[in-house]
Amino acid sequence: MVQVLRFSNTSLVRGGNTVVNNLNWEVTSDQRWIILGANGAGKTSLLDMAAGWDIPSAGQVSVLDEDLATADPEWLRPRVGYASSSMSKRIPPTDTVSDAVITAAYAAAERRGEQFEELDIRRARRVLAEWRLEELSDRTVDSLSEGEAKRLQIARSIMTDPELLLLDEPTAGLDLGSREEIMQMLGFFAGNPSAPAIVMVTHHVEEIPRGFTHVLLVKDGGAAYAGPIASTLTSENLTDVFGVTVTVYNNDGRYSAQATL
Repeated sequence: MVQVLRFSNTSLVRGGNTVVNNLNWEVTSDQRWIILGANGAGKTSLLDMAAGWDIPSAGQVSVLDEDLATADPEWLRPRVGYASSSMSKRIPPTDTVSDAVITAAYAAAERRGEQFEELDIRRARRVLAEWRLEELSDRTVDSLSEGEAKRLQIARSIMTDPELLLLDEPTAGLDLGSREEIMQMLGFFAGNPSAPAIVMVTHHVEEIPRGFTHVLLVKDGGAAYAGPIASTLTSENLTDVFGVTVTVYNNDGRYSAQATL
């Protein structure tokens, strides 16, 4: 296993507010992490730093052996896949699904008249097929359903064959069928030994796919609890992090939680 991500006494201040506070955390290449925490706990800020979009205010963040303070973002960012709704807003709505995926190989959000290499075209076709977008390849981005758009975000994020994959709420706002479809696909992907290290933010225990191995519970911008899911995703720990009495249930690798108010 290889270390791909390390936060060392890391803090991030935005607008005078500390959103990440003295956090220590490590991710290795064979791990698939879930980040859970209340609204405003700093979850997305962690992903922004892991993707190289934010620099810590104090401490250090190392991504793929590169210190963010000195790393060349043009070299680092293509090695990190990042799927989020904010990233997807950079894609022109009239682009085709196929172009939206293949431009990720060129670290671009839109096509600028360039001629794509045959190798990239073949990879894009494979990625589209893997994420059940092949039949939608000629559709425009603005014509997609919410579930299809979420799958497009993920497909773009893995187009560069990243060494680290970051997913920010990939099932948020979906209906039951679309959510379960993506959960199944993510579980299959996470279980593949050739898949990169994965870090996924979610608000809901029910949205943890099978195949994920570890969980980071964030509270007030810090790492309250971190470790293997089986021993860390407990009723006691969630009760502490969310401030309400929570009972966690494990149904053959799929989790749920219920609060008693």
